[in-house]
Amino acid sequence: MGRDFFPPVPPTGRARPTPGDVLVAVVAVGLDVLAYTAPGEEGTGAPVTVPGVLLVVSGLLPLLFRRHHPVAALGAVLAVQLAGNLGLAVDPGTPMTNSYGGAVAVALYTVARYGERRAVVLGVAATVPVQLVRYGHNDVPSLGVGITDVLLTPCLIVAVGLAVRQWKRQLDINRKLLADRAVTEERRRIARELHDIVAHHITTMYLMSGGARSTLDRDPDTAREALVTLEESGRTALREMRQLLGVLRSTDAPEETPSEPQPGVEGIERLVAESTAAGLPTEFHVTGRPRPLPMTVGLTLYRIAQEALTNARKHAGPARATVRLAYREGRVTVEVTDDGAGNGRAPEGSGTGGGYGLLGMRERIALHDGSLQTGSREEGGFRVAASVPLPVASYEKDGTR
Repeated sequence: MGRDFFPPVPPTGRARPTPGDVLVAVVAVGLDVLAYTAPGEEGTGAPVTVPGVLLVVSGLLPLLFRRHHPVAALGAVLAVQLAGNLGLAVDPGTPMTNSYGGAVAVALYTVARYGERRAVVLGVAATVPVQLVRYGHNDVPSLGVGITDVLLTPCLIVAVGLAVRQWKRQLDINRKLLADRAVTEERRRIARELHDIVAHHITTMYLMSGGARSTLDRDPDTAREALVTLEESGRTALREMRQLLGVLRSTDAPEETPSEPQPGVEGIERLVAESTAAGLPTEFHVTGRPRPLPMTVGLTLYRIAQEALTNARKHAGPARATVRLAYREGRVTVEVTDDGAGNGRAPEGSGTGGGYGLLGMRERIALHDGSLQTGSREEGGFRVAASVPLPVASYEKDGTR
């Protein structure tokens, strides 16, 4: 096995037991209690005492924190097992149980699952002598059974832990690759849309410059207006070209999808109608005074609303949705909420649910230095809210500043 097979895999989250940790610990210790209290063959076995039961149950506590402290948990469980094998809580010299120990098996598996290579080797090396102590006070039916139980069982437990470790590692790699692919595809899509918008502005500049040249002598005022429009289009095209170059630096894959006219905020009303027709009753509200927006801003808001409504139809279940478009001073916002009970929308980047859609939204918002808020609502349902700042010229010209 290579060194990279044994990187430590610390669990995420705070060092507190999860419901799964509690369930595994209770089941493992419960099996140990049953093994202790069950009568031996022909009525033989250690007497059941309260200290003995308490000793077995004490293995529950270290198992609760086994994922965050695997080596310490195994050491504590082995100490409990050793005390039981020596019969310290019953009759010194009389083992409390003839079983391997569910708590020991779970703790050793956890070391193999999360620990480093040295910890795995030491865990096996420490487990074997503890089990030999138990057999030192019992009649082994055959040497083969004893060797199998003492040597082969820890190796099988470790093998299972390492197999699960490698499987989870490959699963995480695949999930990351899928997330990276989704981000790359979204960036390509954004680049294609920005390319079309920049081409539109350049075409406008070409037409305005030709119009200004043809009317310069006979109609200077008209030529002056054309030059002003030419200047504004050039400024906008330059800004959007910088955004396009930023996206292209992230991916150089060739684009094979043909270009189509790009929608803007005026298309959100059509999205609402389509969403209602698809079975998700949706309302649309506009606040503030509508005004012309840069094409890239309108496209971003449209895509945010489109993705949010798509996720609502997929995951909200029976619900109603609301889209709010607000024109504010210096910025424009879009908010999509639903009152559904569905909880299938996964966190960003998780590889399930709506995680990749949220990644795409953040990619678009980042181009405009905007903000995006997503999450569950206290009253139920889900909320997506995007805020995009406007270039100074777009709202100074409109007189909203």
